[in-house]
Amino acid sequence: GMDALAKLQTHPPALMLLDIEMPRIDGFELATYMRNSDEFRNTPIIMITSRSGDKHRRRAEQIGVDRFLTKPYQEQQLLARINELLDTPPQEAH
Repeated sequence: GMDALAKLQTHPPALMLLDIEMPRIDGFELATYMRNSDEFRNTPIIMITSRSGDKHRRRAEQIGVDRFLTKPYQEQQLLARINELLDTPPQEAH
């Protein structure tokens, strides 16, 4: 979490993939930071987690996470969510 926060300052992402469970700063805290930041407020966030409960999903929605995927997830499902958020046409698998 802290590493991601530091990298945000030098490498602003087009999209962020977060897990809830990260050391020192969890995914909820990092997502909250991003949503409260003028620079990262509109950066799409996909949360990928093993925590599938409604409590975690609702908290992510309240923070402003754009998509919530539970592990295990299908690679095509993740790619589809990324393409939706970046507004790019889907890539064909090779």
